[in-house]
Amino acid sequence: MPQSPPPFSRFERMIAWRYLRARRAEGGVSTMTVISFLGIMLAVAALIATLAVRTGFRYEFVGTILGANPHVSLYDQVELDADGRQNRVFEDYAEAAAAVAAVPGVSHAAAVIRGQVLAAHEGRNAGVEVTGITPADLATVPLVAQPEQAFGDLSRFGQGDGVAIGIGVARELGLQIGDRVRLISPDGARTPFGTSPRVSAYEVVYIFQVGRWDIDRVRVYLPFAEAQSYFNRDGVADEIEVYLDDPEDVGPMILPILQAAGDVSIWTWRDSSGAFLQALQMEDNIMFIILSILVLIATLNIVSGLIMLVKNKSRDIGILRTMGLSEASVLRVFFLCGSAIGVAGTLAGVALGCAFAIWIDPIFDFVNWVAGGGVWDPSIRLISSLPARLEWGDVASAMALSLGLSFVVTIFPARRAARMNPVEALRHE
Repeated sequence: MPQSPPPFSRFERMIAWRYLRARRAEGGVSTMTVISFLGIMLAVAALIATLAVRTGFRYEFVGTILGANPHVSLYDQVELDADGRQNRVFEDYAEAAAAVAAVPGVSHAAAVIRGQVLAAHEGRNAGVEVTGITPADLATVPLVAQPEQAFGDLSRFGQGDGVAIGIGVARELGLQIGDRVRLISPDGARTPFGTSPRVSAYEVVYIFQVGRWDIDRVRVYLPFAEAQSYFNRDGVADEIEVYLDDPEDVGPMILPILQAAGDVSIWTWRDSSGAFLQALQMEDNIMFIILSILVLIATLNIVSGLIMLVKNKSRDIGILRTMGLSEASVLRVFFLCGSAIGVAGTLAGVALGCAFAIWIDPIFDFVNWVAGGGVWDPSIRLISSLPARLEWGDVASAMALSLGLSFVVTIFPARRAARMNPVEALRHE
């Protein structure tokens, strides 16, 4: 008794390849093959590009949060000022900052003073957020010390009346290095006639761009001692900013920090941005499901193409069956036809999607140029450019999804071809 050939043998691959290459006039479905290939390629490329932009947004958002803002903020008691307003004060801030800095996993702890004032220069005004910080502590803020773009000299911060400002503040007020900016606070010196506004002028010695509009547009750094005097915080601080070695692992660090700092209130970066991150995660899951449906629709083109191929090749199937070809061999032949389209389309889609993610900046610049500019407004989207970050896990998930769907949907028309009765197939020929 003749031995049956092994699965996916050479002649099965040869028959499948001949069917894929066959022209329509020869009973093939080359047009449907091309359509199926293009559909899968574009669907996979869209999935990878979307995943790359999604990952880039989260990475950029978290990176700028962690690079320009504290990972943990510590607040002490609340006091009432002369006007009955509540102010947070940290009296023993130096001891608390030193104790927190000694906690394993904490890279730095710094006392700061915060306040909102009006900045003015040559008739232009803008509301800004002032942060009082020592020069040594400011040098440890990653995206301020090493921003996307910087002008001036950070080492001059704290020398004399030098201040550091965001590039959005500089553009709004028309400031350059060496110019003097006036800061106007309604909570100034207290006199027998009430509180008079405080107006002080400072030299701009450093301009930074971290890449987030809500930081670049409002942030002004003032030397700590000057901020104490300016905001009437003599001998106290508003809060302690804590930076961690691993910001993503902030949860387990809360208890050790509280034990070191004493009876204080704590606020982490996840508390301030957790809702936005959860919204991003929900959007990510929904987009993946939607684009997965797009990939499924693209793979269904393989089904229609194979059904037409089976119909056109029914005579060949009948002849092959009468010559001794088994149902399993017929099934594998048409499975190879469908899966080959899926594999080729997936690989081409991966290449196209990865190329888009890698060269997204010149592509987006071209789109912006064609549209006449103004496509991307940082004041609305909060970051300076469209981010994309290619993660191989995303690429692998897109490939697995596309290949899995391609293999699954191919089984049904392949089984139909394998179960075709050879007598019925040859009766009408």
